This record gives sequence, structure tokens and C-alpha cells, in this order.
Amino acid sequence: MKIILAPDSFKGSLTSMQAISIIKKAAIKYFPYANIVELPIADGGEGTVEALVEALHGEYRDVVTMDPIGRKIKVVYGIVNGDTAVIETAAASGLPLLSSEERNPLYTSTYGTGEIIKAVLDDGLRKFIIGIGGSATNDGGMGVATALGINFLDKNGNKLKPIGENLQSVRDIDFDGLDPRISDSDIVVMCDVQNPLTGSNGATYVYGRQKGADDIALDILERGMVNYADVVYKKLCMDNRNKEGAGAAGGLGFALSVFFDAKLKPGIEAVLDAVDFDNLLKDADLVITGEGSMDGQSIFGKVPVGIAKRCKRYGVPVSAIAGGMGRDAEKLYDVGIGSIITTINGSMMIDEAMERAEELMYSAADRMLRFIRMGMNIRGI
Repeated sequence: MKIILAPDSFKGSLTSMQAISIIKKAAIKYFPYANIVELPIADGGEGTVEALVEALHGEYRDVVTMDPIGRKIKVVYGIVNGDTAVIETAAASGLPLLSSEERNPLYTSTYGTGEIIKAVLDDGLRKFIIGIGGSATNDGGMGVATALGINFLDKNGNKLKPIGENLQSVRDIDFDGLDPRISDSDIVVMCDVQNPLTGSNGATYVYGRQKGADDIALDILERGMVNYADVVYKKLCMDNRNKEGAGAAGGLGFALSVFFDAKLKPGIEAVLDAVDFDNLLKDADLVITGEGSMDGQSIFGKVPVGIAKRCKRYGVPVSAIAGGMGRDAEKLYDVGIGSIITTINGSMMIDEAMERAEELMYSAADRMLRFIRMGMNIRGI
């Protein structure tokens, strides 16, 4: 029997690898002779580097860069298959790096993520997988572009600081200093949202408030983003503002596709392709996945659904563990998830659930595997 353990992280409590370790204990208890495949998974946000490095037996590299407001920090990126760098925007430009008082997308930048890309180029690598979930930014990707030598100019030809507030001041773009090594690079971008750059469903109005923007800031940022996209169109004759994923990470998806010819892919699809998931499924008997919360919105690009869709092609049953089930979670059964087991097994506050995460995860896994074992023994099947 072959069982694949492929959960996402349980945000704030367990990494993907921690969850796998706990589920594996229950799996061994009920299926002691099973071939258990440990496959950490992420969808482009926090945990993407760890997931791919662990799954592909890669290595980590340290780099000193800037956080969203310019403070020096040390972050890691991964190298897999010997020639491909795995980068998380969340590592250098992520929302958790800032306190609630510091969060304001008028003044945050993706510059630090650009510095990581530059460090990778310095290491001699030209293949990239970049996860762009979880950013604190709404700078249209100007920060990354500036770190790689592109300059954004105001009406007087002065260089602009690459922050959200300055999107409205962009009048020209200077590519003379662009790092020539980037033209030889192959960049795959993992984005778990499909939002365009601008408009009511764009980067600013959908995600700006959770990054700290008030109503006034939202209007400034949206006008700026429209201006920015217009200048890019005039300069390059490219209009990617309505491209799916252009609004990811506050417009970073737009910048990477326009300036660096990056390929935007749903995060979970990029990860599953990278770990050759379809090949692993060919002789699998069961897949166990999961994430912190599952509801009707999980259909749109979340890890368990991406896994279930692949498994459905090969007729492999999928069961999921979730911290909790929200509204319309039953819709997930239609895309291939056979059952959902929650870790919460009684009335408790969220803080208690976080503190008891390991215990509750084992309890959920034990209940799941016990039912599966029992089902295999039902007469008449």
C-alpha cells in the first residue's frame, strides 16, 4: 500500500513537514507495512521554499536583504534540482514582518525580494520559481524592478522610491541599468489568486485594506496603479493589467510578467509540477492532504483542491484534515476530496487550539486512519 502525505502548512501552528510527521505516526499505527511518501506542499505563500526544498532534497542559502520598510533582515531561499532557485516574496516582503502599526501599503516595497533575485543571479543560477503570496506591498512590483536596475522617473526625470505612494508619480521608465542576466533567466511565478492589476477586483481594492490601507490610501493607490499601467503600456506597448494573477502581491505579478517575461501559474499547479506529483500518483492508493481552514472558497486555488483534482484523474482517493470547516466546505467533495476530518474535537478558543496543535493533529489523523482501516474490513465491499 502506498500512502502520500501532502498537506499544506496549518498557518500559525504547524508547518507542512510538522503536520506530515504527526500524520505519519497515525498511518504507521494502522498500516505498518505501507510505503509512506512524505510530500510537503505549499501554494506560493509562506512555506513554499521549505516545501520544495524538502520534497526535492534541495539546499538552503542565506541572504541579507530588506524588509518591506527597508530594515536589514536575513532570509533564506532554496536551490532544487541543482539549478533552480525557489524564492518566497513573503520572506522579504511579507505582511507578518510588520507590526500592525507599521502596515501601510503606501510606504512598503518589494525591493527586498528583488535583492534576493539579484543574489540568485550572483550565484550563477538562471531558473526561478517565485512564490508571491502573503506580501505587505502594493507597489506594482516597482521594488523588485528597481533592485534589478529599472528606474521609475517622475515628470522632472528624477528617480522615484519604489513604494505604493509613488505609483501616481511615474511618468517614464528607464531600462538602461537593467541587469542583463535577467534576460537569460526562466522565471515561473506561483500565484494563488487570479485578480487583475486594477479595478474593483484588482490588487488595491481586494487586498489593500488587509495590508493596512484606509479609504483614502486605497483611492491613492488605485489611481497610482492605473497611472503606472498606462505608463508601462506607452513605454512597452504591453497591457497586462487584466492578466490573471497580475494583481497578486500588490501588482508584483504584473511587473514580473511585463518586465521579465515571467510565466504566471496557479501556485499549487507549479508546485505539483515541480515535484512530479502525477508520476507519484500512478501507483498510489491513498493521498492525505489538508490545511488550516477549508470552506467553499478553497475551491479557488488552495492546496487540497489542487491535489484532489490531480488525484481524480488517476482515481486515487483523497482525504483531508482541516483545522476547521467553514461555510460551503461540502462543495469540496465535488472536486474530488472524499472526506474532511477536523482537528478541533471540542469547544475551545483559537489560542487553545494553536497551543494544542500537535495533539489535535494526531487525534484527527488517528480518527481518519482508524475509519479507513475499519472501512477496509467491512464485509461485502
